[in-house]
Order: sequence, then C-alpha cells, then structure tokens
Amino acid sequence: MISPFAASADSMSSIQIDRLLDTVIRQDASDLHISVGRKPTLRLSGRLRSLDTKVLDNEDAVALMKSITPERCQQELQEHGSTDFGFAYGDRARFRVAVFRQRGNISIVLRLIPNELLTFDQIGLPEIVRELIRRPRGLFIVTGPTGSGKTTSLATMIDHINMSYDRHIVTVEDPIEYYHYHKKSVVNQREVGVDVPSFSEALRRALRQDPDVILVGEMRDLDTIEAAIAAAETGHLVFATLHTTGASGTINRIIDAFPTNQQEQIRVQLSVTLLAVLSQQLLSRSDKPGRVASYEFLVVTPAIANLIRENKTFRIDSAIQTGKKFGMQLLDDHLWGLFERGVIDAEEMIDKARDASELTNRIHRVGKSVGRTELDQADQASA
Repeated sequence: MISPFAASADSMSSIQIDRLLDTVIRQDASDLHISVGRKPTLRLSGRLRSLDTKVLDNEDAVALMKSITPERCQQELQEHGSTDFGFAYGDRARFRVAVFRQRGNISIVLRLIPNELLTFDQIGLPEIVRELIRRPRGLFIVTGPTGSGKTTSLATMIDHINMSYDRHIVTVEDPIEYYHYHKKSVVNQREVGVDVPSFSEALRRALRQDPDVILVGEMRDLDTIEAAIAAAETGHLVFATLHTTGASGTINRIIDAFPTNQQEQIRVQLSVTLLAVLSQQLLSRSDKPGRVASYEFLVVTPAIANLIRENKTFRIDSAIQTGKKFGMQLLDDHLWGLFERGVIDAEEMIDKARDASELTNRIHRVGKSVGRTELDQADQASA
C-alpha cells in the first residue's frame, strides 16, 4: 500500500482532501477513488492501489465531497443522485470529478488532468495529424472508451493550432478539463451547465461567434451530431469525440443515430465533411511504469469517401490496411508493433485488440505464448 501521510493513519480523525490530491500528483496516478467501506484508492498505470490510511465511512465521504463540490453541483447531487465538474488544485493540476450516490452513500472519482499540455511526440500521435489539422474545414473525430486519453489527444491538437496559427478556437466541454490560454490564436472555452445549457445550443450559438475551429467535448445526442456535421459543412474545422471503437464502427454509429429516411443524406454529408477518425486505447506498459496509447487511424481519401457514400463501411478496415502511405493504420497492427518492441505484454495486447483470436494466432506463429489470456479464452470456450 502507498502512504500519503507523514503521520500514522490511526492518529487522524479525518482524511483531508489536499493530502489525497498531493498523493495523486506525486504518484502520477490517473484517478482517485473515494468509496465508503474502502480506503482511498489510486489508479496507477491502469491498476488500482489502496492508500495506507483509514477505511472511509459515509461521514468521511460527505466531508470530502463538500470540501470540493460547488453549491450548484451539490444541489444537482441532491436532485439527480450524481454530478460532474472540474476544479483547479492551485496551480499544480486540474481534476475532473464525478460524485454519485450508491447504496445511500457518497462515492467520488477524481481524474487528474495535468496542467502541462503534452506534445505530439510525447503522446505518439500519428505524424499525418499535424497536416490534417491545418485544414480550414472538416470533421475530425477522436474515439475510444472512457479513460482512453481522448481529451489529452484533443488538447494536444488544439494547443498545436493555438501555438501555430491565428485562429478563433471555441471549445464546448462538460466540464472544462485542460485550460487553453491565448497564444497565436484566440481561445474561448464554454462549459456546459455553467456557460451554456447544452452542447447543441453551444454549437448553434458558436456559428455566430466567428469561429475557425470548434471543439465539441462529446457528441452525445442526435442534435449535437447534426450540429457538428453542419458546422463542418459550413466551413469550420470541428473536433469531436464519441465512445466508439474502431473507425468503421464510428461512422456506422453516427449514421445509425439518424432516422432511416435521413441516413442516405448523412452518408453523403459525412463523405464530404469527414477528415479523419482517430480511435485509441490506453495500455499498461511492460518496459517501464506508465501507460502508452495505441491508435487506429482513418484518413478519408476519395476512395474511402465513396465507401461511406455507397454504404460499404464493411470494407473500410481493408482500405485502412492498404492506405499506409496516407498514414493510416489498424489498431491491431499498432498493438502488434508495441508488443514486438517490448512496450506492452501479450496479455495487455490481447485484452485491447479488436480481433483477439487473430493476434493470439500471430503470437503462436512467432513461437511465443499468451499466458493468462490464452487460459481465459480456453475457459470461456469450455463454459
């Protein structure tokens, strides 16, 4: 266990949030979990590690919640049973916070957002991304499960534009995570629930604010998806996120969000406006402490635009395989490259793969074994 305190846990009557947050920053943890009946717990390199302190009761959880939660969010918690917000911990870091009720008690999850914006090289974004985000218009979608680093990738792209070009950048986020300050560009960040009631409303208003670049924190409903596509169509560079896996799955998810009688029109609009889809996963490293991102990247060429328009998205994966000269890559190919270089182990690769059986066969063909995952799959097969 990790001790965040100089004094012993037994000598303390209560847990102080600042000491917990100091520990998160010092240990470079990604998350802090506060839940009744368990010690405060960090997520380090993707794995949960309990702190060496007292087991929390509901009184502790409520006190910790009240010490960081704005009044409006406490009211939302009372009315709806959960709330989300972001806050700055001095000048050291920002945290994204989810507070919710479970079994009548309070639980809190805090996600660390470092103050320092990362570079393309630090997070390993494909080089072609630099060229694509110079474009004056189009839709660039970043996808992946929760906690896969979508926000960090988008923050890196926005910061690159901010440093390199004179643009007006409008972001719509829930909540604001990374702060962007005016550099070569002018940056205005709007928080849903604080500055504007919804993503779709913010997007409608943004078109009157002379934007060059618009960031949509999440395309979570049909109105927002429709507004994002319209903004890209009318001559803006639009960044957005979706909780999908894989490039072709992302395109299908967008199209399926529309009524059947509109889907053909949306295919045509997407074929014209979509620039790229970046789908990513975060994996625990085996070569050193920390995590590494793995990417699937689709660049919309005229050939891929035709596949979208003609409802042949099932052929996109093979088009990505043959489009390496355009900077495209499949997730499983990138995972295999990380495995071959010793950055990740076989189990981690298989866990995050889109086609686990194919990668398992590739491992066997090079004379290696999968270990735990192979046994898990055998158990599932016999179940």
